Amino acid sequence: MGEIFAGRYELIDPIGRGGVGAVWRAWDHRRRRYVAAKVLQQSDAHTLLRFVREQALRIDHPHVLAPASWAADDDKVLFTMDLVAGGSLAHVIGDYGPLPPRFVCTLLDQLLSGLAAVHAEGVVHRDIKPANILLDVTGTGRPHLRLSDFGISMRKGEPRLTETNYVVGTPGYFAPEQMMGAEPDFPADLFAVGLVALYLLQGQKPDSRALIEHFMAHGTPGAPQDIPEPLWQVIAGLLQPDPQARFRTATGVRKALTSAVEMLPEAGPNEEPVEVFDQIGPLPAGFGPNGPETPSQTTPAPAPAPTPLPSASETGSFHLPPPPQQQPAQQPQQPAQPVQPVQPVQPVHEQPTLPPQPVSAHAAPSLAYAPTAAVPYEQASTHPYTAHAPQVPAPASPAVRRPATRPGPPPKVAVPVLFVALICFAVGIWALTQT
Repeated sequence: MGEIFAGRYELIDPIGRGGVGAVWRAWDHRRRRYVAAKVLQQSDAHTLLRFVREQALRIDHPHVLAPASWAADDDKVLFTMDLVAGGSLAHVIGDYGPLPPRFVCTLLDQLLSGLAAVHAEGVVHRDIKPANILLDVTGTGRPHLRLSDFGISMRKGEPRLTETNYVVGTPGYFAPEQMMGAEPDFPADLFAVGLVALYLLQGQKPDSRALIEHFMAHGTPGAPQDIPEPLWQVIAGLLQPDPQARFRTATGVRKALTSAVEMLPEAGPNEEPVEVFDQIGPLPAGFGPNGPETPSQTTPAPAPAPTPLPSASETGSFHLPPPPQQQPAQQPQQPAQPVQPVQPVQPVHEQPTLPPQPVSAHAAPSLAYAPTAAVPYEQASTHPYTAHAPQVPAPASPAVRRPATRPGPPPKVAVPVLFVALICFAVGIWALTQT
């Protein structure tokens, strides 16, 4: 079993690692479900403040993976979120390379939908990249995207936690104004969305610096190879170096993308479907779909085949083999005989009473008319694992006639009582003579 954090979250196995903490698969003992738990690695005030900001974000949207709860235990803190097992966009590109344009448009529309909800809360993400965009396990069906990792996000107007001339984010996905030290704003997130779109369509990370220099020197270039022109016009509007010439809102980009999709060619019959499968892997031993397994729930080892019972003998008894470690007692060798079944005791039928006949004083009493005592059944004692001939009960001894006795109290009681009675009688006679 894993470590139980704050008496509620049982850490099972690590599934990811970020800049400020590791992500674990965990079991929530209160809600009885698996969650993803991000555990803070550092404990300095700067990192802790970012951690507090991230866990305080509460956005309920199907395409946003925001923190759901948090807990602290001694010098460690964590927050939890839904467990998303399909990996990130980086996993999909690693498996398939460049993705079909219509599939990319579906992903971009979901990403922009989640980003619009984040911007509506006044939050700038500041770290949009393929590794922070996760997918649910949907197989070959319609993909379902989740925008995650708000570790460096901030609300507009909040004080910045970085020093002057210090940029926070992932190199290669910075907007030009971020490199110039401008305040974080929504168009910077949209620039990163344009770079993610190029990454999905080309199957490799774009050279953002070369793109910016080309846009600034020659304006908007033509559509790259294998990117439809209508889709490229939307992406080019996201990659404008000047934030004033760029799309201003995620909702505006979604409208332009919807129009572009209508002009895209239909998917060809030979186009390979994209499958989003489980990237986390099976649960470790001791855990099942419904949580930690108790010893009684674990799959028992296959039981050995039962030893067949010995066949019954002709008499209906069984010959049992002796145990391997017990030796029979030393006794004279006797031939083994089959054990005969014990016959049930027959009920005793009373004989009709005949008139007494004279018996001589020296003749032995006749056994013909003596009552027969019932013989109780008793297991014959045998030596270990040896068989003996059946024991036959001995005939009952003749009944001994005892002299008849009259009923009454014993002499030790009767004599004192009579003596007292006589005294009482004498006293009564004396009393009568005195009157």
